[in-house]
Amino acid sequence: MTDLLPKIGVGFVGARFAADLHAHALSPLRGHQCEFVAVCARTQESADAFAQKFHVPNVYTDYRAMLARDDIHAVSLAMITSLHHEVAIAAAEAGKHIIMEKPLTGCFVDADAMTRQKMWEQVLRQADSVLAACARNNVTLCYAENFVYAPGVAKLRRLMDQSGGALLDLRAEESHSGSHAAYARRWASAGGGSFLRMGSHPVGAVIHLKHYEGTRKYGKPIRVKSIIADVERLTALPAFRAQSKHYVKTDWVDVEDWSAAIMTFDDGTKATVTSTDISLGGVKNLLTAYLSNAVVQVNINPNSSLQLYAPEASIWGDEYICEKVETKAGWQFASPDEDWMRGYPQEMADFVEALRAGREPLSGALLARDVVDVIYAGYVSAQEGRRVTLGTVI
Repeated sequence: MTDLLPKIGVGFVGARFAADLHAHALSPLRGHQCEFVAVCARTQESADAFAQKFHVPNVYTDYRAMLARDDIHAVSLAMITSLHHEVAIAAAEAGKHIIMEKPLTGCFVDADAMTRQKMWEQVLRQADSVLAACARNNVTLCYAENFVYAPGVAKLRRLMDQSGGALLDLRAEESHSGSHAAYARRWASAGGGSFLRMGSHPVGAVIHLKHYEGTRKYGKPIRVKSIIADVERLTALPAFRAQSKHYVKTDWVDVEDWSAAIMTFDDGTKATVTSTDISLGGVKNLLTAYLSNAVVQVNINPNSSLQLYAPEASIWGDEYICEKVETKAGWQFASPDEDWMRGYPQEMADFVEALRAGREPLSGALLARDVVDVIYAGYVSAQEGRRVTLGTVI
């Protein structure tokens, strides 16, 4: 294999939580496969803090100025989702490869400003405009769906290869007790609630696995044909409000905190996905594959590789235990390397290798588009109370 680029120059658009994940995961590749060239954030303060933390030499508050640099080959887009579409097109037009944090795009208006059908149509226009800009400029879109790269899912792919079994039923979940980010409370800034914000992960995982199965067996991905979904804001219900004390986030404005969906694929097989903000006990990233000849259970979080017990939360002091756990007391599932278990370093290693070699990444443009297509079709299903067939948006 001949590398097209000896080293990838990376620019970061965004300087907070997701950008930190990208930078940490890329850090082992610095110096020999990639370099951190610049960071852009809305405020000078945020950009300077990120630059100091990760030793990034150049700082911007205007992403277009950063994109003009010849020494940047790829940009990590890890900012608020409402800007993904705009910045991705600008990056593609500048000839920069894209590492896109999930989801690809969304519809950012008040929840009652338009029907979910109109939202779906808008989202697909935006997604297709991003993909068209990438194709027009020979730019690769790397879709940062870490579930695809989690060690358990990677092992599942190898087990599928060896067993030869058909994936009949996939069940996946991401749930926790609620986002602390202010943007997540409103449809206008988040593009949806738990189904989009968290459901992108399990939806992406099950779609990826059927893409993979179809490509291996038939030379083309198996894609989602239809979806039935339901959503609700459970923390707004009288049964919840009647409780004097609760431990989950409750300040949602017009987005759901609970969602469930059943997807039917082209080959008639099924996947069930849940994503909620009303689940205590830390993040749950779970996937079960029922094959024609086997069953595989993947517990990304929590997993039992390291279990702790303390009668008081203060015993562990400032030591990190796991994401979004409400207390450090009692039994805990603390991953020795949470980022590795969730697939972040493997994800970025694949992206950098793909860009240097001129190949498609394992998680790319088709998955990015299919995820938002399925989720917004699910929102239509939930609003209209019917099964929605994909491929019907003109």
